[in-house]
Amino acid sequence: MARNKYDLVFATSFGYGDEINKVGSRYPKTIFMHCSGHLQSKNVGSYFGRMYEARYLTGLVAGAMTKTKIIGYVAAHPIPEVIRGINAFAIGVLESNPEAKIYVRWTRSWHDAAKEKVITNELVDSDADIIAMHQDSPASQIEAQKRGVYSGYNQNMSSFAPKAHLTAPVWQWDVIYKYVVEKVLADNWKSENIWWGLKQGAVDIAPFGPMVPDRLRKKILRRKQDIISGNFSVFNGPKKDQAGNIQIPKGKRSTDEDLLSMDWLLENVVSSPSP
Repeated sequence: MARNKYDLVFATSFGYGDEINKVGSRYPKTIFMHCSGHLQSKNVGSYFGRMYEARYLTGLVAGAMTKTKIIGYVAAHPIPEVIRGINAFAIGVLESNPEAKIYVRWTRSWHDAAKEKVITNELVDSDADIIAMHQDSPASQIEAQKRGVYSGYNQNMSSFAPKAHLTAPVWQWDVIYKYVVEKVLADNWKSENIWWGLKQGAVDIAPFGPMVPDRLRKKILRRKQDIISGNFSVFNGPKKDQAGNIQIPKGKRSTDEDLLSMDWLLENVVSSPSP
């Protein structure tokens, strides 16, 4: 693309980081934007979304809707992005239902439908009545519907399993793409690290399934507005890890640096952060 004199290239995976920085130095007239990266240069910027804000909202829903108080979570890799999402979801669950537990199982893959299916069934066999996930396939949600439980993530997957769909944290990449493209077209683009959330519309939650009560919907939407207005932050202290240690003291708020290096799991999560 750079050899063909493209003006702008979006690299849409963390794994492209090393290559983007090498190619960027060789083609200074091309602008590169690296998704979920952290390195910038004169012609290389990075972008991502604060998906943990949306995951927290879905945790509020899950905690309110579970009857068994056991929630399964099919997770990809034990890296800060995934751990941060689990913890945000767990904070929402804890707020709605202090007795509920989140059982995390790792696939070590972003997309392995067969493994996701097996793990989902194992979690349901262990009495999980809600299945959350951080995967790129709808396998968990499809399997959840077969087993009569709820699920959802990543995009509005309700078309795959409408009876299992409560809501889902969803990406809205077009908001970031539009911003960057307009900057490039106006010739005022500058390298930056974009990390946008609900306020900017880079992340959101999917429409609620019909089984979600109206009162709960209104509560979730009020809390969403609290986050947008800055009146509420997901990672406010006090927050304890699985060993009961205070990770975020009372009155403190996690910094972006803390969030980007998160390696501990909340007290109501059953799993190891590094299996």
